[in-house]
Amino acid sequence: MSERTTAVVLGGSLTGLLTARALSGFADRVVVVERDALPNGPAPRKGLPQAGHVHQLWSGGARALERLVPGFTGRLRAAGVRRLPVTTDIVALSRYGWFRRWDESAFLLPSSRDLLDWAVRQEVLADERIELLERAEVLGPVGSDAAVTGVRIAAGDGSERTLTAALVVDATGRASRTPRWLASLGLPAPERREVDSGVAYASRLFRAPDRARDGFPVVHLQAEPRDGRPGRGGVLLPVEDGKWMVTLYGSRGGEPTADEGGFLRYARQELSHPLVADLLAHAEPLSGVAFTRTTANRRWFYERMPAWPDGFAVLGDAVCALNPVYGHGMSVAAQSALALRDTVGRHGLGSPGLSRRIQRAVGRTVRAAWGLSTGVDVFYPGATEGGPTLRERMTDAYVRRLLHTATGNGRIARRVTDVTALERGAAVLVTPSVLLAAAVGPLKPPLSGPPLTRAEWKAAGLRPT
Repeated sequence: MSERTTAVVLGGSLTGLLTARALSGFADRVVVVERDALPNGPAPRKGLPQAGHVHQLWSGGARALERLVPGFTGRLRAAGVRRLPVTTDIVALSRYGWFRRWDESAFLLPSSRDLLDWAVRQEVLADERIELLERAEVLGPVGSDAAVTGVRIAAGDGSERTLTAALVVDATGRASRTPRWLASLGLPAPERREVDSGVAYASRLFRAPDRARDGFPVVHLQAEPRDGRPGRGGVLLPVEDGKWMVTLYGSRGGEPTADEGGFLRYARQELSHPLVADLLAHAEPLSGVAFTRTTANRRWFYERMPAWPDGFAVLGDAVCALNPVYGHGMSVAAQSALALRDTVGRHGLGSPGLSRRIQRAVGRTVRAAWGLSTGVDVFYPGATEGGPTLRERMTDAYVRRLLHTATGNGRIARRVTDVTALERGAAVLVTPSVLLAAAVGPLKPPLSGPPLTRAEWKAAGLRPT
């Protein structure tokens, strides 16, 4: 088989598997190199500690994933994952008050990460063109500063070999060694930016009360980092099988605890409203507390490199790692894999300059999610050395005005939701009609309490407040 019809994907993560699917229409053989052994079912995967925390697939990502893996959404829903309309089924509190539950604009699929990864893995690895090479360590690329022609790997028995390929894609996530590999090829260091909010997560799985196991909304008490004070927040996400995944989060000086006994205390005493704690009082804990501090936003601007080798590309967290609380990582992975597929389809696998075109397309894809995540996180104390830039402060002032308006204006709420869900670009937020609406402000008065329906209060075993 010709080496120019072989592609190699480094990493068997969600990004890696979607990349393999994207390339399977152009290469006779796609080899996925994975350091660990992947589970056979919807079980925890080594190397994915964030799986124990809240995950949601926004509709912008779900649509991209459906194009890559047709029928995926239906299979996920058949496994018990509900299609959740936004903002219809979201109860959210910000510094501006409770948001109303407007008619559907976008949607999300609230699934456990283990189930979602397994659903993708099952479909992708059924493709005979895709080969999974487990328990294999990547040693580095083969080639020069002009072109990468393959990758060296070490098998579990210690033996080494080289896989030649028309394209090598790094999808190894936050632990990516691409900057080091580029240096070994004689290329300059890429531009990099990090915004580290210092947020820590503590998450726990609960069995919802019997009557609240179907159709219960997401509850999000949003953090608000301002005036040097730590931000604290909490998310209750109804996932499959009548369970609630609950993530509590707080920045430096306001972190939640990994202690089971302190979980409910934090929810009741540290968050801006006791709603999450009240709901959990009638739920059954099903797990211990998962805790992580790996939440920094980090972006490598590979698309700005003065030179880039043919035959090599980088996707997913290896390009742009995001604070997981905003739920954009999986959606960006799907949209980036789709951008790769479209770029290869236009220019052909192995064509000169293809890798640079891929990197530029990926850079455009991650731009919106990067702005959404860092636009908030840059205001946490100590997130960056110099603090927010003037442009970030000006943008934030306008976004805060939009969010205030969205509490009482459904049209603006839906526009904001479309951007948050990665359905539309941020340009829709600066049209003349939106600017005018932001100047006018909310059209309805603020809500006095959580916008749960009477049926939802009753299902949760609570009285309306």
